[in-house]
Amino acid sequence: MNRPIRSVSVVAMLLFAALLINVSANYMLVWDSYEDSPYNRRVLDARFSAPRGPILVGNAEIASTKKVKDSYGYLRYYPEGDEEYPTAKIYAPVTGYYSYLYGASGLELTQSAQLTGEDSSQFLDWIVRKLSGKQEEGSIVETTLNDKAQKAAWKALDGRKGAVVAIDTKTGAIRALVSSPSYDPNELDTHDFDASQKAWAKLNSDVDKPMNNRATREVYQPGSTFKLITAAAALENGIVKDGDSEVESGSYTLPTSSVVFSGNCGGDKITLTQALVTSCNPAFGRLGVEVGAEKLVEQAAKFGFGTEPLSEISSVASKFPAKADPPQTAMSAIGEFEVAATPLQMAMVAAAIQNGGEVMKPYLVQRISTQDLRDTYVAKPQSMGQALTPANAQTLRDAMVAVVEEGTGTAARIKGYEVGGKTGTATVSESRHPYAWFVSFVSEENLAVCAFLEDAGVGTTETTGGRLAAPIAKAVMQAMIKENP
Repeated sequence: MNRPIRSVSVVAMLLFAALLINVSANYMLVWDSYEDSPYNRRVLDARFSAPRGPILVGNAEIASTKKVKDSYGYLRYYPEGDEEYPTAKIYAPVTGYYSYLYGASGLELTQSAQLTGEDSSQFLDWIVRKLSGKQEEGSIVETTLNDKAQKAAWKALDGRKGAVVAIDTKTGAIRALVSSPSYDPNELDTHDFDASQKAWAKLNSDVDKPMNNRATREVYQPGSTFKLITAAAALENGIVKDGDSEVESGSYTLPTSSVVFSGNCGGDKITLTQALVTSCNPAFGRLGVEVGAEKLVEQAAKFGFGTEPLSEISSVASKFPAKADPPQTAMSAIGEFEVAATPLQMAMVAAAIQNGGEVMKPYLVQRISTQDLRDTYVAKPQSMGQALTPANAQTLRDAMVAVVEEGTGTAARIKGYEVGGKTGTATVSESRHPYAWFVSFVSEENLAVCAFLEDAGVGTTETTGGRLAAPIAKAVMQAMIKENP
């Protein structure tokens, strides 16, 4: 072979090798992005022409696939329920939607590979189906939710803007997650694309923002419910010893400020428990300044602030100001200034206190199994760490029980059960009604509940959370008690 031909051969081999490397790299590294691209209509059409696995609450399907007579053959469907309990709307913040035009959200997004049967855990099943010529089958996704608790939360919210989250304190399993108002995902999942576009535009222009997940995606000033974290910081840092330790509770002028915290807390010196029972702003403002901003930041982080705790549907981090001067620290200690939390986060706080101080990672998916009921995933409870010692958790637990028995949370009492709680009211501006909060637990059920109203509909009083949010939490706790008599 002469030299010119040999040179051309070498160049050709190098180009061929480069082509093979490029194809292999694209397949291995960026294939998923090509496959998931919204511009890849071939893949999109194929996915909408195949059945997806169901999403379950107990044995009931809250998302399923039904056959239709159009070019796709299958349509994602969410049972609509009835006027009192519109199932599709009740579960929309969890299931999300699965739309040809707008993609997916919620479990439809995060569990899509499992629901379509494309997850690596189902690879052998995929091979068998391909070789046998059987149609692809998606897995069954079973949630941790309890239908009675979910419906009780929806009914108690009664169409008002707000959210409810209920958590198993021992495992972190979410038993209820409701956001109100909500939407019907069937309106987006339709193959009538004109109707889908109109529904999308209407939902996004609605001033009540029904597609906003107020339980996990929105943060609000937690008001006096944050006093639980301030109390935890005071206990953990030795500022107070226990619930009987006395704290100053007379009127308090914030350092270097003209702002005054006042209120009739029962005297100029009261116990820590009494301070929680009366939700005493002067006491907790002082405690916050004494503990210091840095320690409050650390304590909030131990409860989960600054993290996105729920990976199975979209969640945002709750916030505590990283740098605050003394008056800002006092405001933060009572849940105001720049403190902002999701209802999920505040449910986690109550759950940790009931659980001896240990914070459990919240989760929504209990089990994933193939159509022949072979489990490919079973949830295992995970600890996020110890937010406070068991002894200090017991102090706060006893104080929360006192809040319900004799304080601002009496509307949450359930005869024959130990219920603990903490009310909260947060005034955002003079032009709007305050937020109303109630965080609680019922010991016999190992259940923590956070009820939140974005618009309480009444003026600012310390008992707003007790009068309006506490009955919502009570309804959910009672639903679980009836479920497990």
